[in-house]
Amino acid sequence: RPKPPAPTEVVLHPSASLPADPADAAWQTVPEFVTPLVLQDLVEPRLMKPSTAEVRVRALQSGGEVAFLLEWADATKNDMPEPAKFYDACAVQLPAKTEATVPAPQMGEAGRSVEITYWNAGWQAIVNGRGDSITNLYPNAHIDHYPFEAASLPKESEEQKEMAARYSPARALGNNMGGPRTLPVQDLIAEGPGTITPAKDTTSKGCGKRTANGWSVVIIRPVPQGMSTEVRSQIAFAVWEGSAAEVGPRKMRTGWIPLSMQGKP
Repeated sequence: RPKPPAPTEVVLHPSASLPADPADAAWQTVPEFVTPLVLQDLVEPRLMKPSTAEVRVRALQSGGEVAFLLEWADATKNDMPEPAKFYDACAVQLPAKTEATVPAPQMGEAGRSVEITYWNAGWQAIVNGRGDSITNLYPNAHIDHYPFEAASLPKESEEQKEMAARYSPARALGNNMGGPRTLPVQDLIAEGPGTITPAKDTTSKGCGKRTANGWSVVIIRPVPQGMSTEVRSQIAFAVWEGSAAEVGPRKMRTGWIPLSMQGKP
């Protein structure tokens, strides 16, 4: 029997429900779209050395939501916050409005924004239960006190809370990028390189799992505005390889890829 032709677009297949687990057998009933990744060599800081070759995508839609399964090869697991170390991550990008033309694939353009859902392996580890203390992150660390002659501050005292805020300034200002986190994903909005900002609320969900040779990540979000079975859209993907010092603009990516929907949304 001849092998069916490879898909040329990402298709949202109808489903009774959306599997949140990357290992759910329901994903294997959906055709796989394979797309090569290219360097982000357009804006600074550029990525000039290739890392991840491709990302494999499966897609479903149900009840006003869409789900994407992203899988890629990655020999190293990077989910720990360490000096000069970076996380493995991935992202899905869609135009904020479904129109006849699309904004620039490099994170949109002025007046034509894109919506990005970003998954981070470090956040996933926190959601999975890894603690946020020094001993959680560095099990062999020994904690003492400086100056050595001073007594430790009483737990939950006002003095201890003041010190916690002083030495965790980002968290004290409400910046939760490092944690604690309840979701491994965050919704972002951009109108071009250097303009990315958190969305007012994160409505997306996600779950990532380490596989035998890389990562398998599910991202679930609302159906893109204006998209239907009659109206197509576009989608783009990005992957960060932590061990290759990829972070921020330094990533492997795709351009826009056609996105269509089958069945009743």
